[in-house]
Amino acid sequence: MYLFKDYKKIDHLAIAVRDLNEAIKYHQDVLGFELDTIRETKGKHTSMRSAVMVSEEFSVVLLVSNSRGSQIERYIEQYGTGVQHVAFQVEGIESVYEELKSKGMEFSTEILCDAGLKQAFSKRDPNTGMMYEFIERDGNFSFEESNINRLFERLESGESY
Repeated sequence: MYLFKDYKKIDHLAIAVRDLNEAIKYHQDVLGFELDTIRETKGKHTSMRSAVMVSEEFSVVLLVSNSRGSQIERYIEQYGTGVQHVAFQVEGIESVYEELKSKGMEFSTEILCDAGLKQAFSKRDPNTGMMYEFIERDGNFSFEESNINRLFERLESGESY
């Protein structure tokens, strides 16, 4: 029996990389993804660059550190390059959030809401190094700059990486 009927699909994978241009080229030329967006995100103390690579069903977000001590740099130092978080698209994020909390999951963020988008991030599991994002979309299949910046600052202030 599945734990949650509210899991719909994997929305995206976020991958920490050392060289963004090399990672973009690999995902385009070898894996066949299309480059959608490249952006720089700045928090109060650190920054990162990201590239959103899209397919029909899900996306891969490539993340590279843009400053000393950033979340991505710290992640790579602790766990190496690779999947930094998995985002599950869910229905009824509030009930998913409460159910997971009742089972002992700790969160780095509360449920963050933006136009057509709700999301929450778990704390990183110390055993696997995995952080999970739960995301509910209502017609918005991208990420708004304001949402990304607010999320980055929230994770930065909570020492999450």
